[in-house]
Amino acid sequence: MAQEGKAYIHAALALYYAGQEVNEENLKKVIEALGLQVDEAKIKMLVASLSEINLEEVLKSAVAAPVAAVAAAPAAAPAQAEAEEEKKEEEEEKEEEQEVDLSEGLGGLFGF
Repeated sequence: MAQEGKAYIHAALALYYAGQEVNEENLKKVIEALGLQVDEAKIKMLVASLSEINLEEVLKSAVAAPVAAVAAAPAAAPAQAEAEEEKKEEEEEKEEEQEVDLSEGLGGLFGF
């Protein structure tokens, strides 16, 4: 199950952020605490993979990744801008209707 794989990664990140060593024993405890069935092979592969990288550096570079994603978003921006423009126009129309209603009400109040 793909979600289960994500749980293993999140468990490893939780250990990292808690200042605990990301090892098989600790990871197994977190997975069990989540109520998931422990898959020893997945734990061994994850621990081995994480031992080959500098997790701190990976996480620092991951902070910059959303900026790159935003830079790629202009393709979707025109449709979003168009939807926002339509929404603004609808709001302006509603405001104009309210203004008309208010002036008619005041005119009746003062006998205009």
